Amino acid sequence: MLQLKIVSPEKVEFAGEVNSVKVPGSQGNFEILTDHAPIISTLQKGVVEYDGQQLEILGGFVAVQQNEVSVCVEKTE
Repeated sequence: MLQLKIVSPEKVEFAGEVNSVKVPGSQGNFEILTDHAPIISTLQKGVVEYDGQQLEILGGFVAVQQNEVSVCVEKTE
């Protein structure tokens, strides 16, 4: 399992355990699974998907380390 935390300037959008996270990386979409290699990436406009939930974003960044995924986003209005 992954510990996912998604924050926007307004609030914490989500915090909890998930099986996977799909993000719109600046070099293309990618999926984060358990035991993913450490990575920091910028995000472009698109959709963050996690356990059947979707969040539309304008951009942001993601950091992954030791099954902890931190996503900082600017949401669409």
